[in-house]
Amino acid sequence: MTKNGSTLDQRTFERLSRLYIIALSTIAVSVIISQILIRKHLNDQQSDSTVINVAGRQRMLSQKLTKEVLSISIEDNYNTRIDLKTGLKTTLELWQVSHDALQKGNDSLRLPGNNSDAVVAMFNDVSVYFNQIDKAASSIIKKIEEKPLVPASTFSKEIDVIRENEHAFLELMDQIVNQFDLEAEEKVSWLRKLEMVLMAVTLLLLLGEFLFIFWPTAKTVKNSLSELLEAEKKAKTMAFNADALSEAKEKSIKELRALSQAVDETLLFARIEPNGMISHMGKRFSRLFKFNKLQTNVLFWRALSIHEHEQTLIEDIVSNHKKTGWQGEVSATTKNGEKVWLEMSIIPFSPTNDKSELLIIASDVTSKKAGLLEIERLTKESFEERMSQQKTISSKIIENQEKEQNRIAKDVHDGIGQMLTGLKYNLESIDIEDIDKTAEKVEYLKELTANIIKGVRTATFNLTPPELADYGVVPAIAKLTQELSKLTGKDIVLYNKTDFAQRLDSLAEINVYRIVQEAINNAIKYADSSHIIVSLSHSKEILSIVIDDDGKGFDPNKITNVKTGEGGMGMTFMKERITYINGRLFLNSKEGKGTRVTLNIPLDS
Repeated sequence: MTKNGSTLDQRTFERLSRLYIIALSTIAVSVIISQILIRKHLNDQQSDSTVINVAGRQRMLSQKLTKEVLSISIEDNYNTRIDLKTGLKTTLELWQVSHDALQKGNDSLRLPGNNSDAVVAMFNDVSVYFNQIDKAASSIIKKIEEKPLVPASTFSKEIDVIRENEHAFLELMDQIVNQFDLEAEEKVSWLRKLEMVLMAVTLLLLLGEFLFIFWPTAKTVKNSLSELLEAEKKAKTMAFNADALSEAKEKSIKELRALSQAVDETLLFARIEPNGMISHMGKRFSRLFKFNKLQTNVLFWRALSIHEHEQTLIEDIVSNHKKTGWQGEVSATTKNGEKVWLEMSIIPFSPTNDKSELLIIASDVTSKKAGLLEIERLTKESFEERMSQQKTISSKIIENQEKEQNRIAKDVHDGIGQMLTGLKYNLESIDIEDIDKTAEKVEYLKELTANIIKGVRTATFNLTPPELADYGVVPAIAKLTQELSKLTGKDIVLYNKTDFAQRLDSLAEINVYRIVQEAINNAIKYADSSHIIVSLSHSKEILSIVIDDDGKGFDPNKITNVKTGEGGMGMTFMKERITYINGRLFLNSKEGKGTRVTLNIPLDS
């Protein structure tokens, strides 16, 4: 707890939340912009290699075209000349398509056609020679198709045109290829500069976030640890006081044993089963009614009287009040015929989970002193029982507080503290001149930053959810179900059936939240359930919260008695909290049928 009574200073938490949002947003925006710019540039460069390759191939195709024309001119065989003509026609078509695609673009060849002004001008120059060669080659193909064995002299003029224009075409295509290559290099150079600028901006952002967000956060966590250590000292003091109470308890037990022996000797005391059979009768009771302890299967009312009508009256009293208890006067008659009036109390109790008995405490109304001693004994017994229960609960509360504080301190030290130290060392080790290693470290620092933020959020949520103080118990429970569902992988849902949104008293809200939290945690840890449903409904006077799970369930009658301190402390804490806010708690469960916990909380009218 901090000085202002809250788990963490609310204003500090809100300020850090805003800073975290700004930090994450800034990193996200920088990453998105970087990716957009880089991907846009890469998309522009994807076709550069294809353009250069096709442009270079044009030179090869023009040379191949010339060779095939020359081969046709010296070939007299019909079949061979037809094959050469077919090859020439294929080469010419590919040459024409590639030349046109380089200028206007072609999807099948993956050519964009977005040439620079310099390239466009070069293509205008080379087109003069291209058209001459294209026209001459097409003419040769046409003549051979009309007459395959036409003499070479018929198209000698076309051959001369091809030879005259080929050299100029090759030189200009070389210039075009070199221009494409130069422009591609300029794009790569610009991309390198862009990556350097983006890396510098990212590093500056991370440095700023470290100085203005994460370092202040580390200071805040350090202060919280100091407060937790102070709370630990107080808890140890309370534990020491509890030890002193434990010693006093042992002393009281010894005194109670002595008192029990004295009661057995002095008071009219007996224990009977619900059917009336005597389990134990005190010595004074035995002496008064001449009861032999060696006797078995003796009904209580027959031991107290020899008259049938008195036996019937006592039997009716025991039968009608064995569950609720009773106190009043009864008449009895000893075996010697002596009339005795008893001020008798019937008290039901359970020495074990599967056994119940009735305590019979009586006094002779003629002995006022004996009656006063009996009242004093009962009062002291009740007080000692409550003290024992309260000591057990206090001890468990201290133990749970110690465990929670140690867990939070360990999470902060081993998790957030080590990650902040790693972040600091990695920032200090960045060498901007080593681009590859710097890029790797930047990616690692982004991941480490996200883990730190997640760790801080988890630590603050485990202390006390901010939704409880800011918005009330319903948003806090909604946040609880969402977080536990993510952490455990179980299906935990909240249904607000009547759209309850009313704020309660702050103490009522925190106690209701803790009870719901305890019920859900019990369902997760012990019930082996996969589905947990929290439903809310309300009327004008009552808010009802029901927690259902589909777990293995249990027999409520077999829960270890919490007064012994051996189990059931979670249920005890829940009952203590619900009693504190004047509410009621109901538990229903069957083995193999799941469990239902119902809370009824009164609402201020």
